[in-house]
Amino acid sequence: MTTTQRTALVTGATAGIGRAVARHLAASGVALVVHGRDPERGAQLVKEITEEGGTARFVTADLTDPAEVLALAEEAGAVDILVNNAGIYAFTGTAETTAESFDRQFAVNTRAPFLLVGALAPGMAERGHGTIVNITSTAATSPAPIGSAYGASKAAVELLTRSWATEFGARGVRVNGVSPGPVRTAGTTAMLGDNVEVLGRATLRDRIGEPDEIARVVRFLVDADSSYINGTVILANGGEPSALPA
Repeated sequence: MTTTQRTALVTGATAGIGRAVARHLAASGVALVVHGRDPERGAQLVKEITEEGGTARFVTADLTDPAEVLALAEEAGAVDILVNNAGIYAFTGTAETTAESFDRQFAVNTRAPFLLVGALAPGMAERGHGTIVNITSTAATSPAPIGSAYGASKAAVELLTRSWATEFGARGVRVNGVSPGPVRTAGTTAMLGDNVEVLGRATLRDRIGEPDEIARVVRFLVDADSSYINGTVILANGGEPSALPA
């Protein structure tokens, strides 16, 4: 008996968590459509995956442009897995956050996943199977004096995750989220430099997370082992001190 190879679209797949997710899914036999903004990094990722025996192709799109988001969905085709990973942030106070910055964060972090789910989930439902994983952030549930627009955009995605699970779950499409805590990526390193390790000191693990650790959670959520998990956002944040008993 032959098994049809599954296909996944991973947004923001050329760096950080998205890159780790793409590599893990490819290693499990999933054919990848990797999205990103940098064709050179996209080509490198495709090369690495194919050299390791996997299948991948790169598609670029500006997620701030609704037309390009819909074109990305069309180019990806009938995918079985959608990982909404791409995200941008500006850790500024409310007064320092411009309307343009606010709109860009919501366009990439919230509207792009909304449009991709709207374009791809109905096909999954028609075929009777599919998995969607949204990468959110602990910023969605942990208020801070800066980055409120970013946190709000991710909080919206967590609500959408539960809404989509309700909308598509009975037709074979599971929708879940992963909420990472501090993770070592090029973005966090560029923002904090040598102080990047400080982020991890606020977790019960007393260290920063690695992209592979988040990717393993995503891989679990798209596999059959998680078949009865739907409408859930899994915290992968190293543990919060506030979770300790008084």
